[in-house]
Amino acid sequence: MKYIVGFLRIFVGVFFIISGFIKLNDPVGFSFKLEEYFSSGVLDLPFFEPHALTISIVVVIFEVLVGVMLIFGFRVKFTVWSLLAMIIGFTFLTFYSAYYNKVTDCGCFGDAMKIEPWESFWKDVILLILIVILFIGRKHITPFFTKRTNRLIIFFTLVLSGFYVYYVMNHLPVIDFRAYEIGKNIEDGMNVPEGAPESVFEYAWKFNVNGEEKVIVTNGSYPNVEGDKYISVKTTEIQEGYEPPVHDFTVEQNGEDFAASLLQEPKLVMVVAYDLRKTNNEVYAEVKRVAAFAIKNGYKVIGMSASNSEQTSKLIQDNSLGFEFYFTDETTLKTIVRSNPGILVLEKGTIKQKVHYNDFDELEFN
Repeated sequence: MKYIVGFLRIFVGVFFIISGFIKLNDPVGFSFKLEEYFSSGVLDLPFFEPHALTISIVVVIFEVLVGVMLIFGFRVKFTVWSLLAMIIGFTFLTFYSAYYNKVTDCGCFGDAMKIEPWESFWKDVILLILIVILFIGRKHITPFFTKRTNRLIIFFTLVLSGFYVYYVMNHLPVIDFRAYEIGKNIEDGMNVPEGAPESVFEYAWKFNVNGEEKVIVTNGSYPNVEGDKYISVKTTEIQEGYEPPVHDFTVEQNGEDFAASLLQEPKLVMVVAYDLRKTNNEVYAEVKRVAAFAIKNGYKVIGMSASNSEQTSKLIQDNSLGFEFYFTDETTLKTIVRSNPGILVLEKGTIKQKVHYNDFDELEFN
């Protein structure tokens, strides 16, 4: 038991540190996932939604801390109880997501690794078993160093985690795992490679045949049934096809999608503000200055938002902005840049620069 616990404390500790650090790198992205869980269509806890970012920061820092505490054997009783409580909560959420198909990605590893709902649930079940073993054998979890040294390690872990969160919150994630990282071409990300697997669907056709209901399953073709009366059809995806990294990128205005033509622009600046009700209005004087300088240097400047035309028109008028806004899906805009607003500089669809509103002065226009 001693050796089993010795191995598991390292394995589980490292797992929680890695999982926590990935979310620590992008707490805003994790807060979006929490908002999804708190929404009326999932757990129906809307009173938590305004606090999603604060909760995400607390959770990810605590996740890193308990991982470090487990490895170094600090406050063992508190640590194993905390791990047990966290994994029970995570297991419940992933089961709920999988069973009711509410949240298609748990966000356990942020954008670094997408995990299917049932895969995520079984991953948590395995972790739950391992943590239960640690809980039972907690007497074998002994400190690696003295109490003073362990306290210093935990303190510095907390301080470093806090500084790291502060940095990425006021700039952008240090490591960008998304399809819109600097150097990626958006159009290339939308392409489906030749020979990629296609989705396979099963169709269950329901008919009334001589007064009795009859179900016929096909791969899509309409069944030939004599004396039938069609009632309904149920479509089920039995094999998921390839989904390109960029699959929901549109830039619309008056119902027309201009994405294809805009991604061919040799010099394009995108001002991204996913929700103008939540945007930082104080920085739009700087947005105006940056946009004017970019236009002077031959760039086409556009705004992208999921807000309605009334809100975008008011923003343009209030700040005398010299560019138009286009409509893009909110989730897509949140994925593109973790800043509201943020700015991207593109060259024929390739992202050359991407900055938080605190870093507008770092933009270069050649």
